[in-house]
Amino acid sequence: MQTQEKFVITISRELGSGGRTIGRKLAGKLGVRYCDKLLVQSLVEKFNLTTYEIEKIKGQKKNWLSDFLDKVAPIPRADLMIGPRAAATENPYPHHTTSDELFAAETEILNAIADEASCVIAGRSGFFVLKDRPNKLDILIRAPRAERIARVMRRQNVSQEEAATLIDSVDAGRDNFVKHFAGVSRYDARNYDLVLNVGGMSEDDAVEIILDYIKHSA
Repeated sequence: MQTQEKFVITISRELGSGGRTIGRKLAGKLGVRYCDKLLVQSLVEKFNLTTYEIEKIKGQKKNWLSDFLDKVAPIPRADLMIGPRAAATENPYPHHTTSDELFAAETEILNAIADEASCVIAGRSGFFVLKDRPNKLDILIRAPRAERIARVMRRQNVSQEEAATLIDSVDAGRDNFVKHFAGVSRYDARNYDLVLNVGGMSEDDAVEIILDYIKHSA
């Protein structure tokens, strides 16, 4: 991947692996925008960005997404690149919007973000949605189950049993989501350029490994 040119890094991650924080820190190191589920949901909900509304806005303004992104995901403050959760409640999804329609809107948004500038995109089936883009790096972040459980317990203040149940539920839900829209398992290593097991390492260590990989794969 050439960082001198416009690039996209997609990060798929297991719950409790620290993948979201790794992605955010990586974006900060690279000085590019960080995008994850919270940002995309905030854009869809706060600005009612259904596929119909997106097409209307695109017809009126070439760089249609810039103003929205500047409000909820400025560059390069990596610690402030996720819109506040409260913002996503101001304009809820239309009751008739289906999951397929929401995925279509999210796909439009992710492609528009990638069109605008280099970025790090976490989740949202980014490896599939952006599969035809040049200069792209797809990463899967994994961690040992015991470490994942411990992290979820700490972050969400739940018991070990609750954390394990949550991890199993989220794992199954995310894999079903990817299988439905991409037709593959999210755990298939062939989807990615780099699969990183972060067991026993810090988030900063993981970021440095990814940066080193980028450097030597250029």
